[in-house]
Amino acid sequence: MFECVVKNWQGEQVGQTTFDLKVAKEKTASHIVHRALVRQMANARQGTASTKTRSEVRGGGRKPWRQKGTGRARAGSIRSPLWRGGGVIFGPKPRDFEIKMNRKERQLALRTAFASRIDDLIVVEEFSDQMQRPKTKELVSAIARWGGSQERKTLLILAERKENVYLSARNVENLKLIPADQLNVYDLLHADKIVVTAQALEKIQEVYGG
Repeated sequence: MFECVVKNWQGEQVGQTTFDLKVAKEKTASHIVHRALVRQMANARQGTASTKTRSEVRGGGRKPWRQKGTGRARAGSIRSPLWRGGGVIFGPKPRDFEIKMNRKERQLALRTAFASRIDDLIVVEEFSDQMQRPKTKELVSAIARWGGSQERKTLLILAERKENVYLSARNVENLKLIPADQLNVYDLLHADKIVVTAQALEKIQEVYGG
């Protein structure tokens, strides 16, 4: 069971909330979170890098000079990897970097990563009604009142996407906004501060409760 202070739009403490998430055991927590992080970063790779071998490079079909008598080294093709414009030895070819991980393990890693950031977690009341129109300056000021900073990486988690909040946040450096049902290990660990609304916290328990 985890306890957090809840703040309002003005940054004042207006109560407390608790959430309960099943996390990994202390001995295995760092291992499973690391596996989930490696999986996410590997699966994000395109794997489209490709080089040509000597058989794929255009040209080089004719032997450039006779085998003996010229005084030069033996050469069978101008597309040898030793030549400029030749093929590449052991170069990258398109490949799939996907790493598989069971769904239960992925969710356990997410819950463990989220719970591990309890000291950097800021819980606030739902504030979308405070923003009648997109206003970046108002959102930046609110984050500062809550304890965040524009110079540090902040992750803002909402129960669902609110257009005015999204438009206000999309141009702020070091601020990333995601819905509660799209959490990922990288964003949770990469942020310096995590701001989550009370409704989003309930949704996280509902979706990832375990």
